[in-house]
Amino acid sequence: NAEYMGSRVVAAGLKVDAQLYKLVSEIATGTKVRPTDFWQSFSSMVATLGPKNKALLAKRDQLQAQLDAYYAARKGSPLDEADHQRFLESIGYLVPEGPPFSISTKNVDAEIAAVAGPQLVVPVDNARYALNAANARWGSLYDAVYGSNIIPEEGATKRTKGYNPARGAVVVARVQEFLDQAAPLQGASHQDVTGFHLRDHRGTLALHATLRNGTEAPLAEPGAFVGYRRAPDGRLTTILLVHHGLHFEIQLDPAHPVGRAHPAGVKDVILEAAVTAIQDFEDSVAVVDAEDKVKAYRNWLGLMKGDLAATFPQGGRTVTRTLNPDREYAAAAGGTLTLKGRSLLLVRNVGHYMYTDAVLGPDGPVPEGMLDAMVTVFCAVHDLQRTGPNKNSTAGSVYVVKPKQHGPEEVALTQEIMEQTEQALGLARGTVKLGIMDEERRTTATLGECIRAARERVCFINTGFMDRTGDEIHSVMALGPVARKDEIKRLTSIQAYEQRNVDVGLQCGLPGRAQIGKGMWAAPDAMREMVEQKGTHPAQGASCAWVPSPTAATLHAMHYHHTYVPLRQQQLRARPAAPLAHILRAPLLTTRPTPAEIEQELVNQVQGILGYVVRWVDRGVGCSKVPDIHDVGLMEDRATLRISSQHVANWLHHGLATEAQVMSILHRMCAFVDKQNANEPGYVPLGSNPDSRLAFQAARDLIFKGMQSPNGYTEDILTHYRREAKRRVSKL
Repeated sequence: NAEYMGSRVVAAGLKVDAQLYKLVSEIATGTKVRPTDFWQSFSSMVATLGPKNKALLAKRDQLQAQLDAYYAARKGSPLDEADHQRFLESIGYLVPEGPPFSISTKNVDAEIAAVAGPQLVVPVDNARYALNAANARWGSLYDAVYGSNIIPEEGATKRTKGYNPARGAVVVARVQEFLDQAAPLQGASHQDVTGFHLRDHRGTLALHATLRNGTEAPLAEPGAFVGYRRAPDGRLTTILLVHHGLHFEIQLDPAHPVGRAHPAGVKDVILEAAVTAIQDFEDSVAVVDAEDKVKAYRNWLGLMKGDLAATFPQGGRTVTRTLNPDREYAAAAGGTLTLKGRSLLLVRNVGHYMYTDAVLGPDGPVPEGMLDAMVTVFCAVHDLQRTGPNKNSTAGSVYVVKPKQHGPEEVALTQEIMEQTEQALGLARGTVKLGIMDEERRTTATLGECIRAARERVCFINTGFMDRTGDEIHSVMALGPVARKDEIKRLTSIQAYEQRNVDVGLQCGLPGRAQIGKGMWAAPDAMREMVEQKGTHPAQGASCAWVPSPTAATLHAMHYHHTYVPLRQQQLRARPAAPLAHILRAPLLTTRPTPAEIEQELVNQVQGILGYVVRWVDRGVGCSKVPDIHDVGLMEDRATLRISSQHVANWLHHGLATEAQVMSILHRMCAFVDKQNANEPGYVPLGSNPDSRLAFQAARDLIFKGMQSPNGYTEDILTHYRREAKRRVSKL
């Protein structure tokens, strides 16, 4: 039974924020779980697993203290790799490897188990963005190429206010090259096509193309044609093809302005793009209290119930966005074919380190990751019990990504949290699947054992340079000054990290049951560069990789048509695994930079820190396109902030920079950041006296208190200043 105590409700010995209590009661409607039972189960979880959580966090601190002492004693000297590894084993940082095994995860949706493709990550607290990501399963390749920098902005092909036919012609030519690769014609090119027709072939329809010379050419692989649509007058309007497990449409309309210029009337090519999307409660959001949590949870609930909507002004009118329906076709073999119209959604909870006062237990704020697990999975019960079209998981699973776990003991705790969550919500064991983010050095070094700790649940592993490097810098803080950030990417240790993640995933039997992922392309406006470079991810054996936008997802999808990931993974099984010794090499400077180089590096880092933090603290924006020192827009979140703040803290600690120098740069960058944000609605300039501004104070503390921040995390400082900013606004 619950009793009210001011703005809180007392339930099962917990003091729950009234907004959150009300939301959980709403979630319970239509399920078999009563709110009182939910809170009783959560109270039990906090009581039984809360002490384990605290003990594991204390172990992190103990290990870091041991690392600091070991590295400080060897500062300035090359590490003996064998002695280094023995030391890490002696303190329990490394653990013995058990016998070979394969994961046994069951009831996994095909989007994770069988189909390789792009993956979006989106802040769930923004309903419009959350819907955009969910709807990014399909994207226009014509629009993606036309609207990006893939085509040079010069001469006749420069973008104009209206449609530019010259630019459009280049788009058509580029897309025809893609079609020649993904849906090749027998002895012909899509450049020569003047029409498409369906021919009956032993009871199954086959696609034929009419060519400029009057002849016809079938598909080189007839089975690639799987469906179609016709207009009421019988005219063929949509051709559905499949290649490497990904579907795409050729859309026909000779009356359309684009189709009218094409000999065959092709108006667009639509690719299956973001096969999966992660709705994020962690690094890309600025969620600091119960009010913020409820807003984010409510959006996730809407996604799981299928009724989330966002209304906003666009082009002088009001637009309401909802989830896309499934896509229906006539099947080539007869009957109908239905394909999902939305990305398969995963949800990223916060890590073990986070605590929230949205619920107060006997010892104060409760582990936020436990609350996330219970509430986000409870929301997903609505999807699990729905029947009919437009479900998220047709396999009956919930996909939870867990970040910032340090080693197998912490994964084992996550396993216990998921078991208790399933029991509390009446779900079968194994319903909740686990994604393990390989972004902490200790997890990288023990990844196989981390996977073993949840071998019946694992559905995803991935790499992430920013968080991983932020942890690396903090871990070896006492050893010496680290290399410049751009240089770190090219070091042996990072290359070994990227390879070992794939190697371990293959050894543990992830293909066919789980994703092996790669990290984010951070420059959403640099699509030409992304198309040129990000094809390395599927070539490295990754079945998914992160992209910053639906447009990027559509363009990145082409890489999975170029590389058949299951075959590539089979080929990579034969290579030797990246040595652990390479993983453990510290990313130290080999040559001291010049004073000018040091100044340049500090300016780059400090400007990025300030540009991100001012939006986080003042406006509650956890992820956005932040212009760098060269005015190049980069997608920034807490992971990018972590590496930058730790990098400057490291150089301060080792005397490459001084406190006065960094403070001077912070003050200079205020005017620079103000100028960059001058046209941002609602932006309040830092001005000529920024020291009194909360955002400036947060940026300062992130740098100068970086060594003391547990594992280099930024959450405590950001949350403190954001809460104060909200408090001040509420008093106006």
